Amino acid sequence: QLQLVESGGGLVQPGGSLRLSCAASGFSSNYYAIGWFRQAPGKEIEGVSCISLNDGTTNYSDSVKGRFAISRDNGKKTAYLQMNNLKPEDTAVYYCVAGQVVVSAISSMVAYHFDHWGRGTQVTVSS
Repeated sequence: QLQLVESGGGLVQPGGSLRLSCAASGFSSNYYAIGWFRQAPGKEIEGVSCISLNDGTTNYSDSVKGRFAISRDNGKKTAYLQMNNLKPEDTAVYYCVAGQVVVSAISSMVAYHFDHWGRGTQVTVSS
């Protein structure tokens, strides 16, 4: 059974950086995408970024383009989300997700396309 183990997150000042990691296990196919959704209090869940383990294709929400960078280590089936120039509006619970998604075919992330979810990690951007 596919499992996701998240790490990273925490408290950072505006303009600072954090890195999230998500290690996947329990599957052998590379035809998976790994990524993150986030949910702030009182707001809808938002797709942040995802990456194809097969070809490295990436997808970013407009709100994080140019500030966040996603990468992967196929040998470890791990994805990383480097978050730079963080803003208070980035404060949310970030959920690692995985699913058999063709990243090159999507314009934005849709929650029901990702059928495996981590427990979530809190990211707080505050002075």
